[in-house]
Amino acid sequence: MTADVQVPTRMLVEALVRPDMTVDGAELYATGNLLGMSDQQVRLCIKRLAAEGRFVQEGRGRKAILRATGPAEHELGLDVEFVNHAFRQDAGLAGWDGVWHLVAFAVPESARTGRDALRAELTRLGGAAIQGGLYVSANPWEPYVEDHARRLGVGEHLTLLTSRDLRQGGQADPVVLAAGLWPLPEIAERHHRLAEVAGPRLEHLRGHADLSEAQRLTIAIEVAAEFARAMEPDPLLPPELLPRPWPGTRARALVAECFSLLATGGEDIRLFRRYRDLIAAR
Repeated sequence: MTADVQVPTRMLVEALVRPDMTVDGAELYATGNLLGMSDQQVRLCIKRLAAEGRFVQEGRGRKAILRATGPAEHELGLDVEFVNHAFRQDAGLAGWDGVWHLVAFAVPESARTGRDALRAELTRLGGAAIQGGLYVSANPWEPYVEDHARRLGVGEHLTLLTSRDLRQGGQADPVVLAAGLWPLPEIAERHHRLAEVAGPRLEHLRGHADLSEAQRLTIAIEVAAEFARAMEPDPLLPPELLPRPWPGTRARALVAECFSLLATGGEDIRLFRRYRDLIAAR
């Protein structure tokens, strides 16, 4: 298979989160070893995640259980929701209604940390900065924005509005606006890279039904790592605002087929428990 993949240790931990939002230490270390990670790398990653407050460790070493905290659990839930939305867009089930969703904020300097975190979250949710404290999305993101602002204690500084008449520098064409607001070439390149990773691995899965669990798990983690790299910066703009053909559609189709083959191979590939139902519904 071509296109080598660098799998971050953090990605491995998140990939092995079970439905009860825990990670088994023995499984984590064993899987890391399969992917060429040392026990020290895994231990350091666990310490970082605990220091960030994303996981709580119960026990030590391979006998430990990692339990996702509120913030990590919240983000993992959103990941599934956003992936589901992307597949709905690809299937033509989530078209654009022509409405722009805007968020404005004026957070005082005394709450600078919350202000900076809000900006980061708006970007993570697919928003683009128009100017200063004004961000826009083509998707109805208000519940997510308000929830995060409350968590940060800056909810009272938000102003939410929608508009069908967005102009910037005299330009009103939605497609042109989207191309100027979001780094679409960079996002497209990430999806091309995802296709380069998923395509050969899909062919390998099709041609080798007798792959070992270790081989299948390696493919699963590699595809998932590249999938995360492509999806994290993707604002999931409606297809009406994107260049055609959009490489994300093809890349996600390849990933979905990889997921489907991995999920039907006898072993329960832990990584796909969060996505299994939505993939089956495609």
